[in-house]
Amino acid sequence: MEKTNDVEKDFYAEAFSRNIGLFSSREQSILRESVVAIAGLGGVGGNYCLCLARTGVGGFSFADFDTFELANTNRQAGADTQSMGREKCIVMAEKVRLINPHARIRQFNKGISSENVDEFLEGAKVVLDGLDFFAIRERVMLFRKAREKGIFAITSPPIGFGASLLVFDPRGMTFEKYFDIHENMDDKEMLLRFGLGLSPSLIQRKYFRPDSIDFSGRKTPSLGIGTQACNNLVCCETIKVILEKRVRSVPFSTHFDPYVQKYKKITLWGGNRNPKQLLKRMIFRKILKKKGMI
Repeated sequence: MEKTNDVEKDFYAEAFSRNIGLFSSREQSILRESVVAIAGLGGVGGNYCLCLARTGVGGFSFADFDTFELANTNRQAGADTQSMGREKCIVMAEKVRLINPHARIRQFNKGISSENVDEFLEGAKVVLDGLDFFAIRERVMLFRKAREKGIFAITSPPIGFGASLLVFDPRGMTFEKYFDIHENMDDKEMLLRFGLGLSPSLIQRKYFRPDSIDFSGRKTPSLGIGTQACNNLVCCETIKVILEKRVRSVPFSTHFDPYVQKYKKITLWGGNRNPKQLLKRMIFRKILKKKGMI
């Protein structure tokens, strides 16, 4: 056992030696011992686990019920000609272990649910939202449970060529309050409010229209360029949370779009109850109703 531990320590020290100088040796040790829970291993979640593995995070909880398919190829880190039809949890665990064979990974191949979410979050310092945009009720449940357990939760949607970043501090504003979401709403209303709250800056509005979202078919346009933007924003913030650096949480959010070359920081007082958000909600609802989308 001692020999195995020495081999693991030597591997880790060499594999992540170039991190030192940006992290101290003590900080790198903290990353090694930390656990990050990632719900959803598709467009954004697959990138998160690979990036964090290369940063030296040593423990993961992965949850995804799905398998890779051809339509995932344009944006999902695990999608290639050899992974088609295979379970995302299994594929991404294999890829992480090719980076760090000593990584500690727990897999939840049926996704997250009220029955397993406590186990999924066990020991995690932060949970990352990689769920499908339309999985709104599962998302509400996840963020609520993370708050109960005192765990930071981070979400970042790929929007066109860019992304936004929202961090939920378990001591700060709740997910439901920020998005002005209530359980008695229907899914389309919840998704409308969720979408508006994700990008209050609307920096992508010149080329990304709300009616490009197919509510009935449960599809949104998405690019690998956008998922990589999420990856940069989320993994950096995840490291800061783990190392107990200062992070800013909602109602503060950041928005980056390289296509329009804009970066914005916004504090949305009141979340989706902000008067500007209420006006946007009214306008977008009219647009979507006119096109028969809600």
